[in-house]
Amino acid sequence: MRAVDVLVIGAGQAGLSAAYHLQRRGFVPATRASEGDRSFVVLDAEAGPGGAWRHRWETLRMGTVNGIHELPGFAVPPADPQAASRDVLPAYFAEYEARFGLEVQRPVRVTAVRHSATPVSPGVATSSGDEDPQAPLIVDSDAGQWAADYVINATGTWTRPFWPHYPGQETFRGRQLHVHDYVSADEFAGQRVVIVGAGISATQLLEEISHVAETFWVTRTEPEWVELFDEATILASLAKVDERTRNGLPPSSVVHVTGMHRAPWVERADERGVLVRHPMFESIEPDGVRMPDGSFERADAILWATGFRAETRHLAPLDIRTAEGGIRVERGRSLDEPRLFVIGYGSSQSTIGANRAGRDAVRAILAEIPAAELS
Repeated sequence: MRAVDVLVIGAGQAGLSAAYHLQRRGFVPATRASEGDRSFVVLDAEAGPGGAWRHRWETLRMGTVNGIHELPGFAVPPADPQAASRDVLPAYFAEYEARFGLEVQRPVRVTAVRHSATPVSPGVATSSGDEDPQAPLIVDSDAGQWAADYVINATGTWTRPFWPHYPGQETFRGRQLHVHDYVSADEFAGQRVVIVGAGISATQLLEEISHVAETFWVTRTEPEWVELFDEATILASLAKVDERTRNGLPPSSVVHVTGMHRAPWVERADERGVLVRHPMFESIEPDGVRMPDGSFERADAILWATGFRAETRHLAPLDIRTAEGGIRVERGRSLDEPRLFVIGYGSSQSTIGANRAGRDAVRAILAEIPAAELS
C-alpha cells in the first residue's frame, strides 16, 4: 500500500484545479516525492486528459459550448469557434498537466474509499468504534491501494447519465439514447425524434437535430426563460443549491434553480419555429409516446436529455449518504467525514465553481497542517 498526504480522484476541471493549488502550496507529486515531502497523487479513470470533454458530441463547437472557464494559471489558447470542443479542450488539459508537471496517473479506476477498519469485502459490518479518527483513508483501485490523510473526490457526473423510467419503455421498437451517447444529428436524418428535457443540452440538440429531422420536444415543466442573469440572481440560486447539499439532499442543477438563458441556439430554434414545448408524455408504446390528453405521437427515436447524477458510488463504504440520497457537504467538505472533500458537486458543478472548489479544498487542508510540517 502506497501512502500519500492528499489523493485526488478525477482529472477534470475540479481535480486539476485541486492538483494545481496543491503543487503551488508545496505539495509534490507522489512519483517524485522524497522523504519529508508533502505528497499528492491524482488518479483518473480516463485513458487520456480532458475529462468529460473527451466524450462530447462531435458537433459541439467551441463557439457553442456553455460556460467554458480556464483552468487556474493557464488560459485556454485561442481556438476557432468552429473547432470541435472534444478536440480543443482535451488538448488544453493535456498541455496543462504537462506544463505544471501534475503527473496524473491513468487509467486508474477507484473502486472504493473506506476507513482503514472497513474490510474490502462488502456486507461485513464493523462498529464505529473500530475506526481511528487519525487513521488514513484507504483508497482501493484497479491499480492497487493507497492510504491518504485527505481525499479530494472530483469525479463529476459524466459517467452517471440519468434515465427516467416510464411505463412501456422496454417495448419501444425505435432507438433510445441518452445525451451521453449522442454523436451527431446525421444519424437521425429523415426521422421523427422525441427530445426529452429542459436543460442546455436538450435545447442545443433540439436546434441541431431539427435541421435534418422532425422534432417533438417534451418537458415535465414549462421552461422559465431568462434573458440575462444578474449577479444577485446567480448568487441567490447558488445559495439554494448549497443549502440542499448542506442538508444532504441530492444536488439540483444550477439551471434548474436559475431558469434557462435564451442562448443563441435557443433564439435560432425559436426563429425557425421548432422551439415548441409539449407536456411530458405519460407512457411509451412500441411506435411512439402516449400524451396526457390521450393522443399518440409517433417516434423513431427518443433522446433523453435528462441530465446526470454525481458519480459517488465508490464512496459508499464511508457510509455518509443520507436517507434522502445525498451527501452532506458544506464548502466542498463532507460534514460526516471531514477528511473527504467532494468538489464538482452541487453548486461547484460549473467550470468556474469547480476551479474555486479545488482551491478552497486545498486551503482547508493547509489550515490543518502545522506550518512546521510544510517546511
